[in-house]
Amino acid sequence: MYTYQAMYEDTIAALSTPLGEGGIGIVRLSGPDALAIAQKVFHHPLQDRRLVYGHIIDPATKEVVDEVLVSYMAAPHTYTREDIVEINCHGGPLPLQRVLELVLRHGARLANPGEFTLRAFLNGRIDLAQAESVVDVVRAKTAASLRVAVQGLGGGLSQSLKAVRAELMSVLAYLTARIDFPEDEVAEQEIIPPLERARRMLVELISSADQGIVYRLGVMTAIVGRRNVGKSSLLNRLLRQSRAIVSPVPGTTRDTVEEVVNLKGVPFVLIDTAGMVQRKGLVESLGVARSRKAIEQADIVLLVLDASTNLRSSDREIIALLSELREKEVLVAANKCDLPRRALFDHLAWATVSISALTGEGLDKLEERMVACVLGGKVSTSDALLVSNPRHKACLERAEGHLEQALSSIAAQMPDDFITIDLTAALNALGEITGETVSEELLETIFSNFCIGK
Repeated sequence: MYTYQAMYEDTIAALSTPLGEGGIGIVRLSGPDALAIAQKVFHHPLQDRRLVYGHIIDPATKEVVDEVLVSYMAAPHTYTREDIVEINCHGGPLPLQRVLELVLRHGARLANPGEFTLRAFLNGRIDLAQAESVVDVVRAKTAASLRVAVQGLGGGLSQSLKAVRAELMSVLAYLTARIDFPEDEVAEQEIIPPLERARRMLVELISSADQGIVYRLGVMTAIVGRRNVGKSSLLNRLLRQSRAIVSPVPGTTRDTVEEVVNLKGVPFVLIDTAGMVQRKGLVESLGVARSRKAIEQADIVLLVLDASTNLRSSDREIIALLSELREKEVLVAANKCDLPRRALFDHLAWATVSISALTGEGLDKLEERMVACVLGGKVSTSDALLVSNPRHKACLERAEGHLEQALSSIAAQMPDDFITIDLTAALNALGEITGETVSEELLETIFSNFCIGK
């Protein structure tokens, strides 16, 4: 399939479980010599799809390294469609490292990030969209984001694209025949209806992307405000745990603190920022700079104001800064509503929710408004397909654009060559999603984001 596929004909090994202390840790091998390498350090006979108990022994010293369970799975009915051996060790860093070193010493190569899944793709077990969904499943932060990832892993998007490609291929084959055999009678075929059907399918997929991407990547949410206004207390309330240090001493938070919270299935990446007051101290100056950067990168800004006091100059500075970012979604949390209220924020251009980070009053309303900001109140609870990868969305938009141009060429009665150029470009854009037309450089970029061992 690819010119560099020969590079992946050796045998690789890696830890498939995180380093650290645990009950079990797995060393995985994949490739033509996986069984032979395993048998050099594990002297009990291995059979296909049988779990065998025994010991890993260093052949050089005859030392018993660990007591293990080993499974062997013969190609092609494996994750990579290659021979696979999995060594289930005790889950401590030292036994895992020793076992991995032994298999590497006896012929295996340390796997690159995502190389097991890359081999599954190269060997035709899964397409590229499914391969990318593997890492989405691993990184899912909520039940909703997991459901979206599992849809992709199961080939939901791939099946939808297959229907689109079928419509385009049918028209492209007909037009190519008319171009290549002008003297022959080619049976008439409608071309506009199938192209319009394909375009409608693409538009529907694209329309689901914004919601799907929210579930996949989460919503970057910067909690901003002047010092000692209750930002860290609000973060702790949203998390339902004490994550940030809370103190009556102003300026406790000197850096950004980042945590993820699940609100109605939507992962919000909460960033508690340092108080936005410029000071001479280097540490505080860096904290303010990082707070400004967090605001610029955020999808939503939670502006925390103290409703028990009048606005101060530092509050007004932050409001002015946010007002300059006209496209930024801002939500005002009027904190300390458990105290006598002195300030009103009706003059602000943004929605305001009264809360008490101390007692939790108003927290439910704030969470509802946060979800509504990103999903318009529409929370996914169905199994409807959602496009969740920004790369896929970009490819779909390019394909839809080429398809629209092809329909325009037909309407303008342009020669068939013009139409086939756009149809081919649309098919290539869709092929970048499933892997039919992907470049080696793009593959390296995609799989470099995987962890080693997956």
